[in-house]
Amino acid sequence: RRVHGDLHAPQIQGFFDIPVDHLDSSAIFIPYIESLKLDKSNLIFASPDVGSTNRVREVAKYFEVDMVICDKQRKRANEIAAMTVIGDVSNRNVVLIDDICDTAGTLSKSAAILKERGALSVRAFCTHPVLSGNAYENIANSELEELVVCDTIPLKKQIDKIKVLSTADLFAVAIRNTFENKSISSLFLHGRK
Repeated sequence: RRVHGDLHAPQIQGFFDIPVDHLDSSAIFIPYIESLKLDKSNLIFASPDVGSTNRVREVAKYFEVDMVICDKQRKRANEIAAMTVIGDVSNRNVVLIDDICDTAGTLSKSAAILKERGALSVRAFCTHPVLSGNAYENIANSELEELVVCDTIPLKKQIDKIKVLSTADLFAVAIRNTFENKSISSLFLHGRK
């Protein structure tokens, strides 16, 4: 049996001929978002690209709030040609959610355009902090209030805008429950509410 955290595409599970538990970082991010005590009347979730739409939709549904999509067109890898926002973010606290943050170009561009469109604040949550190239500078100079990541990849350096949350408890419960032949469904978003 294999236990994974936030595979880039859930279909990857199909390539294994043994059972795969695909854990979702929403089990880690949701309690943190709740601890921020953001007013739900002006909270909105955002997908930084079309690829994260399903992930964001599930979290927005959990909080019973709306979502928007930042639609980007790329010139080439790691270079955005244009971006537009599908939905209204004016006077809203925006929470971006994605699985991977590489150069932070998409997140930085998304935060900038969301602020241009009237967002009160923008914060981002990404499971895997690859943070290559100019990522740290992009984040430091971005409109993001904070970038919250999991400890699936060690950070190369600490900056004020990045907060790291541990995956240890999530994996420990999954492994213990599997070992004891118990369900792990409570670790998934649909099992939490």
